[in-house]
Amino acid sequence: MVAVNKLQKAPPYPVSQALKHFGANLRTARIRRKMTIADVADRIGTGPRAIMDAEKGKPSTGIVVYTSLLWLYDLLQPFDDLADPLKDEEGLSLQSATERTRVRKKGSLDNDF
Repeated sequence: MVAVNKLQKAPPYPVSQALKHFGANLRTARIRRKMTIADVADRIGTGPRAIMDAEKGKPSTGIVVYTSLLWLYDLLQPFDDLADPLKDEEGLSLQSATERTRVRKKGSLDNDF
């Protein structure tokens, strides 16, 4: 029996909506470039079904398809900023809250004054 990824079948609503919006944006980018689904599929080395699924925002579509479409449309640059640790305000705040404020020498104390 094949295990079904529940996240692909029913992602959280905000994730589902973001994927649909992203897919619609990819479709707009393709149409503006006057490219057919077949053209795009040939250029990135996949089948037309993968392109159609990406443009519908299907969660089961692999990230490599989405990323390749961004590359093809010359829109990959903003992808570099996603999840940038230097822009993660909450993560940086949590990290600074747990950082040590003092550093002590390891080992036992001696009475050598």
